[in-house]
Amino acid sequence: MSPRPSPRDSPPDPARRRYHPGMTDVPGTNLRPATPADATRIAALFTDEGYPVTPSVVAARLARFDDDASRVIVADAEGTVIGFIAYHVIPRFEHDDEAIRILALVVDAGARARGVGRRLIGEVELIAGERKAAFVEVTAGHHRPDARRLYESLGYDAALTAYLRKRR
Repeated sequence: MSPRPSPRDSPPDPARRRYHPGMTDVPGTNLRPATPADATRIAALFTDEGYPVTPSVVAARLARFDDDASRVIVADAEGTVIGFIAYHVIPRFEHDDEAIRILALVVDAGARARGVGRRLIGEVELIAGERKAAFVEVTAGHHRPDARRLYESLGYDAALTAYLRKRR
């Protein structure tokens, strides 16, 4: 009898994923994978946060993020995208495991402080658990104190200093 493959040998199939219902103060909110039809709304959310982008650019990014290691999940409230989270799975060189990095989290200003961001992060943490990731990492700029408070309220620690050198 051959040994059973480890869950780490084959990551969960995102197409078969059942998203956790969770609780928010926004009625009718469901989590689901982003689709190209969401590009216009995601672009508007990004633009509202000071990162202007066109729907066509977002559509191209969504295509790039549709694989086993990268994903964009939206919070859909009765047909309207009110938030999204993008993450990427990173194999670590220093250990034989992986980490998950949250690359973007945006919630519509009218839906903030109502559990939407917390629920989106919770979904990524569930995925991290399924993949047996060592940790989930996220960054927040100094100009985003509300984001830092959210992460800290969820148990995230400011554990490192990042050094950036812009190339453009």
